[in-house]
Amino acid sequence: MSESLTKGGTIAAIATAIVPQQGSVGIVRVSGSEALKIAKTIFRAPGKQIWESHRIIYGYIRHPQTQESIDEALLLIMQAPRSFTREDVVEFHCHGGIIAVQQVLQLCLENGARLAQAGEFSLRAFLNGRLDLTQAESIADLVGAKSPAAAQSALAGLQGKLASPIRKLRATCLDLLAEIEARIDFEEDLPPLNEAEIAGEINRVLQELSAILATADRGELLRTGLKIAIVGRPNVGKSSLLNAWSKSDRAIVTDLPGTTRDVVESQLVVGGIPVQVLDTAGIRETDDRVEKIGVDRSRAAAKQADLVLLTIDAATGWTEGDAEIYAQVKDRSLIIIINKIDLVKTSPQLPFPPETHPVVATAAALDRGIEDLETAILETVSAGNLQAANTDLAINQRQAAALTQAKISLEQCADTMSNKLPLDFWTIDLRGAIQALGEVTGEEVTESVLDRIFSRFCIGK
Repeated sequence: MSESLTKGGTIAAIATAIVPQQGSVGIVRVSGSEALKIAKTIFRAPGKQIWESHRIIYGYIRHPQTQESIDEALLLIMQAPRSFTREDVVEFHCHGGIIAVQQVLQLCLENGARLAQAGEFSLRAFLNGRLDLTQAESIADLVGAKSPAAAQSALAGLQGKLASPIRKLRATCLDLLAEIEARIDFEEDLPPLNEAEIAGEINRVLQELSAILATADRGELLRTGLKIAIVGRPNVGKSSLLNAWSKSDRAIVTDLPGTTRDVVESQLVVGGIPVQVLDTAGIRETDDRVEKIGVDRSRAAAKQADLVLLTIDAATGWTEGDAEIYAQVKDRSLIIIINKIDLVKTSPQLPFPPETHPVVATAAALDRGIEDLETAILETVSAGNLQAANTDLAINQRQAAALTQAKISLEQCADTMSNKLPLDFWTIDLRGAIQALGEVTGEEVTESVLDRIFSRFCIGK
């Protein structure tokens, strides 16, 4: 990616997912000074269609030497600066699949373009001032969103709802720096510095930074999702619980213990949070080699999960087998599921105070208790401070690191002021905060940071 910052030229890539026999349209995107020339070389438009910006043209893609037709397609022209990259851009909307779009891409490469690197279209949009860094990152988040809430958060970032407050905070810090430096250079010509006002502004910026930083855990949760493992003895209803929860027959359900031999996964969304649910094999001692492998995988899944649902059978109550499993998972984020509650008149006693872990009663075979389970999950997540109040903002790890550094610098500036140190010392910490805030939006950014960010993008973005 580093070479792409200076290499320039016209780039091309397939901008849509290419899957055999799926997808009716495939798009090849070309950006750069040669884009329109390449289009005129390989695209033939019948009749008197007008080649102008932001117009769609119908025609055929042909090999310029052999005149062999490659595909029937649409051509979209977007001339600079009214394009995503603020360069001349053309898009060939071809038939989907594998062969057609790859042949069109190859023609573009043979006629003056080079293959785009990962994220290079978005990188050019950033370098040409079309996007700031938070908006560019939001594009990747929107493409990879696993839930409507994650998509909404990414869209908010793309619309500048993160960049706008960060820019205002940085502008405040720049104003404060100018005030202080003016007193250093022209102390005799200006009135005394209002230190109380300066301290108040710094405190206000710190409060706003803290509010934005509070969204970091939620952002991570929306991007990566929550991994939940359903564990328990054989035949306590783990698979029935997964099926009722996912509203599908994801797992085989029988009355025979040990039916589930491997980990079964299901993707769900709970309260806007993407959730990966793992139905595991019943944990017990066994001489069956295949079942033993499943039990080992169940234990591994419980260790890797963010949240464990320990499921017990209401009819049999708490058993020695439950106690053995509980000993292995009690230090994890844990919810106790008392399943088959429809088969008993009273809930079985548990060997620990009810406030130790959340307890949910379910009758999975009757689809009962699922809403209570989801409520308990969301409450557990909230108790871990993973649910932020501001649902529009959800910063990522890079942004959180930069904002944390800005916060530290401003706190040091406040300490410097309270200790009555010279004004020069105030400016050092203020400059540190300004630089850190600029790293978030891209106003202060190094090439290595851009490499890390855009290398994670897909090729056509």
